[in-house]
Amino acid sequence: QVQLVESGGGSVQVGDSLRLSCEASGGTFSRHVMGWFRQAPGKERVFVAAIGWNSKTAYYSDSVRGRFTVSKTNANNTVYLQMNSLKPEDTAVYFCAADRRPHGTPQAMGVVPKHWGQGTQVTVQA
Repeated sequence: QVQLVESGGGSVQVGDSLRLSCEASGGTFSRHVMGWFRQAPGKERVFVAAIGWNSKTAYYSDSVRGRFTVSKTNANNTVYLQMNSLKPEDTAVYFCAADRRPHGTPQAMGVVPKHWGQGTQVTVQA
């Protein structure tokens, strides 16, 4: 059974940084796109970032491009999200996701079937 477990969330001040981690188990994800989504209170879950199965390409939402960096370590089935220059509007529950199919593209992460983590809260205080 596939499990994705996020860690690294917390409460920070505007301008601070956080690094989220997500470790996948129950399968091998070296050939799968992995990424991050977030859901703010009262809003839908939206795409944040994704990285290609071979880590050669990454794709970001406009709201985080230039501030967030997604990376992936195939050796331990882990995907990271480095978040810098955090803003209050970044406050949300952040969910890790893995494409269920191998050899997908980061740009398609919003529409493909995915495995999901349980989420980790990030709060940015003004």
